[in-house]
Parts: sequence; C-alpha cells; structure tokens
Amino acid sequence: MDFDQIETFLEVARLSSFSRAAEKRFRTQPAISSQIRALEEEVGARLLDRSGGKVSITQSGKLFQKYAEEMLASRKAMLTAVAETERVPRGEIIVGANEGTCLHILPEVFAEFKKQYPDVAVNIKRSDYAKILESVIDNSVDFGVVSLPVTDNRLTVVLIHRDELVVIAPPHHPLAKMKSATLAEAARFPLVVPKLGHTRDALETLFHERRLKPHYAMELDSSELLKRFVAADVGVGFIARSHVLEDVRANVLATIPLSDAQIRRDLALVFRKDKALSRAALAFIDTTVKIKPVDVVVPGKR
Repeated sequence: MDFDQIETFLEVARLSSFSRAAEKRFRTQPAISSQIRALEEEVGARLLDRSGGKVSITQSGKLFQKYAEEMLASRKAMLTAVAETERVPRGEIIVGANEGTCLHILPEVFAEFKKQYPDVAVNIKRSDYAKILESVIDNSVDFGVVSLPVTDNRLTVVLIHRDELVVIAPPHHPLAKMKSATLAEAARFPLVVPKLGHTRDALETLFHERRLKPHYAMELDSSELLKRFVAADVGVGFIARSHVLEDVRANVLATIPLSDAQIRRDLALVFRKDKALSRAALAFIDTTVKIKPVDVVVPGKR
C-alpha cells in the first residue's frame, strides 16, 4: 500500500467515478482500476461497489476512507514539521479563491511570495464563496480569499484589497459617454449579471430598495464571460473595478461609476483561528499584507 494508491481511492470515492478520477489524476482508467484492485487485495475487503452501472463506497470503504484521510493529513503534518526544523519556509500552501480573484488580485501576491520562498509550493483551488469557506473550515485549503463580509467566528479575517463595483459597457454605449450614472439609469438597459454570489445579492437588494425592475439579458457564473458578453453589447454589467483595468486600457470596455450607490467589493484573507500555522503559512500572510493594505476585521462587525 502506498500514498499514491490511497490518493487514488479517495479521488474515486469523492467523484463516484473511475473515469473522472482518471482524468483528475492524469491516468488511464485501467491504471486506476488496477490500483483499486491491488488496494482491495491488500486490505482483504471490497472498498468500492461497481455494480448497477455506478460506483459507490461500501461500508468497509467508508471505514478505510476515514483512516486514509487521517493518514494523508498526518503525512502532510509530518512533512511540515520536518521542514520547520530547517527554519526555512518549505512545504505547500493551498489557497481557495474565485475566478476573478485568481486572475486579477492573486498573481501579484503569488509572484512576490515565490520570489522570496521558492521552496514553498503554492496551489490554487478555484471555487465560489460558500465552498471556499467550507474548504477553510474543513482544512482542505490553508487560506481562502473571499469578499467581505465574513461572519463565521471560527475564522480570522484580514482585509487585503479594497474595491468597489462599477458599471461596465462597450466604449460606444450611451452610458460610456457619462461621467457617472445612477442605478436607475443603468437598469434601463439589459443587464448581464452574476448568477450567484455577493455581487448578485447586493444588486438584488439595491434594485428592491429602489423599486427597480431590471431586465436580465444573461446570468453567468464567470466574471470573464460577463466581461466578454458586455463587450459584445449583450447588455451592461457590474463588476469590481480592479477586474477591468486591462480591458479599459485596451478600449474594450468602459467603466462608469455609480453616482447614487456604492457597492463595496473588499477582499479578505481568511483562515481558521485554531489553525497551527506553519512557517510557510506565516510567510504567506506576511507577504500578502505587505503588498495589499491590511486591516484585521472582527467577524460579524463591519
């Protein structure tokens, strides 16, 4: 039994699929099946049920899964502890963030961090707000980068980036000729909006408060797609100012500030209060707050 077999089993159990696990681990499906068979032979029990055209975990598999997860966590803790003895940050940092943050906020932070600590591996898990917080709580990521507010008292919250939402439109659009626009003026046009998330919730609240009934031309789960459809004149949109700086410079989009509303889009680094931070993790926090404006936020208070 080796760690590679264990990781393969956990991936198959998580995805309930040999083929998807093979894609995730860059293996062939027969190779994945062979690893699982060898593992089952060694433990002397059927871990996965392949009958009925689907893969499900057996009772023995559930017990094995519990110990397998603990084993991998212990391995990671052991490697971190050994690296600590050299007094040089090593190991791995896993950060959860959404698409826009990965593309427009984190590259600067990661570039500086890798310059200073080349021996620390940095991995990104792209996800939405709720899943990022869930991943931080269950320790599958070390840090999350999410928009405020964060109200979970189990988390330490460090403000790393101040931003606000602006209206975006093609450069030839009537709104683009205005120095600023009211929410009602923007809502007269078809809107391209996020399908879910804090931005969508904030917009819905404002539209309700102003008794506006906007027409949604498209609802998207990608900030990059949202920009592309706005540039194609499908409608106007709302997005964090920092996410469109390059598009404005390239004259692909125009930004129009809202004159009668301010929708904050501030980002914070979050991690568990009870987390034992490695030297690498402490170095990551230090690098992040040096590059971005810093403020500690008490969960539940703004």
